[in-house]
Amino acid sequence: MQKSPGKLKLRNFQNSAFRRRGKSSILAFIQRFRFTSNPQDQISNTRPRLFVVWGILMTAGLGLAINLYQLQIIQGAKLTEKARNQQMVNLRPFVPRRLVVDRTNSVLAVDRPVYTLYAHPKLFGQSNKQMAEQLAPILDKPPAELVKTFESRRSGITLASGLPEVSAGRVRSLRLNGLELIQKYSRYYPQKNVVADVVGYVNLDRRGQAGVEYSQENLLERSAQTARLSKAGNGRLLPIHAPEGFLNFDDLRLQLTIDSRLQRVAGTALEKQIEKFQAKRGAVIVMDASDGSLLALTSYPTYNPNEYSSADISLFRNWTVADLYEPGSTFKPLNVAIALENGVIKADDVFNDPGSIQIGKHTIRNAGHKSYGNINIAQILQTSSNIGMVRIIERIQPQVYYNWLQRLGLGETVDTDLPFEVGGRLKGSRQFLSSPIEAATTSFGQGFALTPLQLVQMHGALANGGKLVTPHVVQGLVDSKGQMHYAPDLPTTRQIFSATTTQKVVEMMETVVSEGTGSSAKIPGYRIGGKTGTSQKASPNGGYLPNARITSFVSILPVESPRYVVFAVVDEPQGTNAYGSTVAAPIVKTVIEGLITIEGIPPSQSTNTNS
Repeated sequence: MQKSPGKLKLRNFQNSAFRRRGKSSILAFIQRFRFTSNPQDQISNTRPRLFVVWGILMTAGLGLAINLYQLQIIQGAKLTEKARNQQMVNLRPFVPRRLVVDRTNSVLAVDRPVYTLYAHPKLFGQSNKQMAEQLAPILDKPPAELVKTFESRRSGITLASGLPEVSAGRVRSLRLNGLELIQKYSRYYPQKNVVADVVGYVNLDRRGQAGVEYSQENLLERSAQTARLSKAGNGRLLPIHAPEGFLNFDDLRLQLTIDSRLQRVAGTALEKQIEKFQAKRGAVIVMDASDGSLLALTSYPTYNPNEYSSADISLFRNWTVADLYEPGSTFKPLNVAIALENGVIKADDVFNDPGSIQIGKHTIRNAGHKSYGNINIAQILQTSSNIGMVRIIERIQPQVYYNWLQRLGLGETVDTDLPFEVGGRLKGSRQFLSSPIEAATTSFGQGFALTPLQLVQMHGALANGGKLVTPHVVQGLVDSKGQMHYAPDLPTTRQIFSATTTQKVVEMMETVVSEGTGSSAKIPGYRIGGKTGTSQKASPNGGYLPNARITSFVSILPVESPRYVVFAVVDEPQGTNAYGSTVAAPIVKTVIEGLITIEGIPPSQSTNTNS
């Protein structure tokens, strides 16, 4: 329905009139405000607002300043350290132990990389059977056994530990999914059991447990400094802050005086005789008496340090330095030297040996109840006469004799660089001097105890002109070019006998090999001195064990210019023909033959007519 024109005009008029009235009202209000408002009132109304805004800004600024002071001044050091810890990482690199080499630089001990192989069957790209067939030849395991292992768990299965690098390379070349190789380092002994008695071994924690691995830990362990390296956001180490030479290690190695070639000769000869006579154990020692260097030190039975966990733990303790025994007749040349040095005998003196002698309530006899009649000192050594030795020592005042035994070092330790050494046993002076039987039994090597190494040390004094040197196996730290960087300080040598006395004794010992009980050690063209020993074996409960003996032989060569001491001892050989002359002397002969070849010892210019 349309609106009438009249009404439409009326409404438009009313709207326009309203607009005119509204606009004029607003203009009138503004005009009125302009002329009636005071500017000072306007400022006074605005000022509180400005103060409020200013106060808010100042409070915020003061809070920021306080917070900044708190963060930068009070907590600055702590926050800096915290940030540094988040951005840096402490890293101590793996540092391999130093190599151990012999005097010819043959490697005796070295760190080598080995691997642990893990299997994760859930990640296999092939069937368990296919995986087993490919891994079996490398791991030396039946495929069926590997399949059963794979079925035992879905992940984290240890397939092999101590896997050598060659085998690990073969595993990598297969490019199989689900296998993981973790590298670590393991100590390896290339010579196996040949030098185990000297080198020893390290355990899983890389700590030495025997031999020089134990006694020379401070020389074998390289020092490594912990470094702080930068770390990227993804955890990757950044080399830019790594200290100079962080991954560079010295090339020093521990060189021993041992000659592995001679060591092998000695070990083979010793094993042969022990098996032949079904003995309990035995040992061989070769020493250069000029400075105490040990060229060979081996015992049997022994162990493979690469498989130490399966060895008898008693073998880890080298009994040549850790066990005591009564040396028997091998001590007689030292008693002759004491008597000569004191001037109570001359080299050509003659003594009567009726076969037995009474000392207080005790009767002393020769082995086999033999009597030798009138014999000189050389013949006393040749026949190993107990009675002759008692007669010699009777000429020395007991207190003087006891002082000489102490001067030789009886009852003390040798102070060698091999571990687990024990001191010898010598009775106290009151007990020794209270009964003449003590000096009598000591004259032929009974009633006291020492280690095999200490006996070698004492005979070294006969070989080098009377000086007591320290037996040792450590030469020092050398680099790859053979330059010495460190050599241990050895105790000062002590002059015990005069060179004149020792040369006379060594020449008497030569007759033992050329005419006496040591003839099985004779080598044509070479002058060799020696002394056999077949002694009773002392019981831990006192007295001596029945039917148990220790056989030994000690030699010095060459007689015209003594330098080397070669000693063999065999514990509890079986059989009626088990003596120092039949068991130990042949071992020494074989070792001397090897020593002559290795050291290039020329034949004697003038040999003894009886040799």
